[in-house]
Amino acid sequence: MDRTALDVALKHGIECGGRCPAGRVDEFGRIPDHYPVQELAAGGFTERTLQNVKDSDGTVIIYPGKLSGGTEQTVRFCIELQRPHQLIDASKISAKVGAKLISDFVREHKIDVLNVAGPRQSEWPEGYDYAYRALNAFLEL
Repeated sequence: MDRTALDVALKHGIECGGRCPAGRVDEFGRIPDHYPVQELAAGGFTERTLQNVKDSDGTVIIYPGKLSGGTEQTVRFCIELQRPHQLIDASKISAKVGAKLISDFVREHKIDVLNVAGPRQSEWPEGYDYAYRALNAFLEL
């Protein structure tokens, strides 16, 4: 989900960023330099997830029916840190409805820095397309 949110923000000329594991690693190797993410001095995916929750005003979590792995951990971090979060179950709602949920969440919680989280592409290949459509529609509302 990280790349999806960054791709949509870059397309719309919106300032974006976030944290990434030491070495700019992701599941496919090295994160390309055109993504404006800050490398953690030390730490992996868990530390990255925690820092992105801490650095944001709220988190949107897009997932396909069941929370697991790092996506579930993101929800736990939001709860532990008492940070606003919005769950979007892509198996139950359309990207268009997801966009409206994101819009309402951002407005209600006065979100300036939005964190977007969800399963890795290898765990949910269709997730990139769903999140791209939802985020793009949110920005066009």
